[in-house]
Amino acid sequence: MKASRIAAVGALAGSAVLLLSGPAFAHVSVAAEGSAAKGGYATVNFKVPNERDDATTTKLEVNFPTDHPLASAQPEAVPGWKIVVTKAKLDKPVELHGEQIDEAVSKITWTASGAGIEKGFFQKFPVSIGQLPEDTDELVFKAIQTYSNKDVVRWIEVPKEGAEEPENPAPVLALSAATEGHHGSGASTASDESKDAEKAEAASNETTAAPADTSDTTARVLGIVGIVVGAAGVAYGVLAGRRRTNA
Repeated sequence: MKASRIAAVGALAGSAVLLLSGPAFAHVSVAAEGSAAKGGYATVNFKVPNERDDATTTKLEVNFPTDHPLASAQPEAVPGWKIVVTKAKLDKPVELHGEQIDEAVSKITWTASGAGIEKGFFQKFPVSIGQLPEDTDELVFKAIQTYSNKDVVRWIEVPKEGAEEPENPAPVLALSAATEGHHGSGASTASDESKDAEKAEAASNETTAAPADTSDTTARVLGIVGIVVGAAGVAYGVLAGRRRTNA
């Protein structure tokens, strides 16, 4: 009897742990492929699990941050999903590649053209974003998940440092420290490469020109020597002729 009671208590405890930990692992999240360095560009994946036993996920809406707008956001095509990119005017224009941008992506919506994300599965939605801000350590993307039975889950609660994770946390992308290669638009890098190529070509031209100059100098010296030797031969012949005549 005691053994059966212990087993029952253990089963209940295990079920409680699963129930409590389930939401923590089932929320919509965002993560970068590689690094997401400040001032650079990154490809991020919005990971969407299906947490319903009786419905599929048929729609995802991701709202982009307005406090740190991203001038560029290009989603990757996902088979079985229709993608709509929504842009909005910015209160304050931002500079990108030396140009003033007055609008940015405000929302991307993925809608399933088929069954969507089924029970026990998840789907990744890749997006290339940039230029990442340099004055913050993270970006918050509030998301809305819609199921085939019309249930809607709003992943919009912003996690706070030191506090427990909210029930429906918003996806948060952590930004790493800026690196030399991620500063600016990358135009300077291309310019530097072009300059290096020009220097290499100039050095190559100088190297190939050196043997030609040396050959010309050698030919001139040999020519002068030949003239001198010829003149000496003529002089010797004249002197020899005079000696014979005097004799």
